[in-house]
Amino acid sequence: MNKKPKVIYHGSSKKIIGEAINPSQGDDSDERPDNQLFGVYAADRKDFAIVMGIFSCKDVIGGSIDSFTKNSMDVKIYGKLPKQKYIYLYTLPAKTFNPSKAIKHQFVSKVAVKPIKIEKVLISDYVHLLKRATKKETKEWVKKYIK
Repeated sequence: MNKKPKVIYHGSSKKIIGEAINPSQGDDSDERPDNQLFGVYAADRKDFAIVMGIFSCKDVIGGSIDSFTKNSMDVKIYGKLPKQKYIYLYTLPAKTFNPSKAIKHQFVSKVAVKPIKIEKVLISDYVHLLKRATKKETKEWVKKYIK
């Protein structure tokens, strides 16, 4: 991606309290240091942000996005689909965000960001983006990433 977008998107299982999304500590594995930064994580693709919002739901063990094409992603969800019906999609100004060095379509802001728009998104409308991991895949993923 050559040009920085004007807006980007953040998906979350929770509605923000207050006016801004505050930075938090990323907690991904050691093999992805870009996901261990203190910041607000967002994406230049709505589908990516929605998937990340679904991954953040209480019932989901975890998830991975292995690749992107122009119109799709290779997404795997570990464990059950979330019981909650909605997630929140935040449209954010891209001004304070910098692109991730290693993760395509991901951006991080080190400061709080006030959303331009907040949408309540029905999870069932986006389940088609997710591939359910097998029990074996889930067991291997948990062994590798859950400490």
